[in-house]
Amino acid sequence: MSELVIGWILFCSIWSVMLMGYDKRQAKRKKRRIPEKTLWLFAIVGGGIGSYIGMQMFRHKTRHTSFRVGFLLLALLDIAILLYMFGIDFTGGWDKWT
Repeated sequence: MSELVIGWILFCSIWSVMLMGYDKRQAKRKKRRIPEKTLWLFAIVGGGIGSYIGMQMFRHKTRHTSFRVGFLLLALLDIAILLYMFGIDFTGGWDKWT
């Protein structure tokens, strides 16, 4: 099951980077763009890391606070899920103190 989740996040992240790059190229050419709903959809369903990387790499949507904050939070959520799937304890061992 964990391989499926890790693969899904990887798949969505790669697509998200490509979508951000394509949308930036279309914006420069003043051609038909990818709807913002689509960019958000890919970020929400597991492509948060790719969306944030694509936003930074292509300097796309960086003026929109909702994208900057939202994509960062979704990327952090995806990272937390990946850490959990890899079995990494990121709680800092709080169970020792209880």
